[in-house]
Amino acid sequence: MTVTEQRKAIIEKYFEGCNEANHDKMTSCFTPDAVHYFPAGLPDVPWRGADTIATKWIWCVETLGSQWTIENMVVSEDGKQAVIEWTHWKTSIGEALRGDEWYCFDEETGLITEIRAYYASPVDKAEPINKLVEFDYVGRGYNMQPKSK
Repeated sequence: MTVTEQRKAIIEKYFEGCNEANHDKMTSCFTPDAVHYFPAGLPDVPWRGADTIATKWIWCVETLGSQWTIENMVVSEDGKQAVIEWTHWKTSIGEALRGDEWYCFDEETGLITEIRAYYASPVDKAEPINKLVEFDYVGRGYNMQPKSK
């Protein structure tokens, strides 16, 4: 199995664990200190640690009737990163949310170290720059203003 096939398989296993509300299956996909970043608007974000990530998704399944589908997936050739497009079905409340997630992997173990979620939704007009809560944009070299003309 190639590294890209391995990364695809770990993401698919993670989503299976989410849909099954299977704590052990989900946590086995992450390094213990993994972080899941989200846009503003959710309580207690980002989610830090494999156990926290699994516990929060189990709550969503039990409370919201959550189920997820992977719509598209692209994995880098070197297996360091992947991006997926997903739908989060909230069957108990009759809603669905669509978005993308950027995945980073530990090179030695192949486990997920980080997920950055982006929603297909209107921007938050109260925020001058819409961004993920507590994500270190400056430290990672992201542009914080438009480039000069």
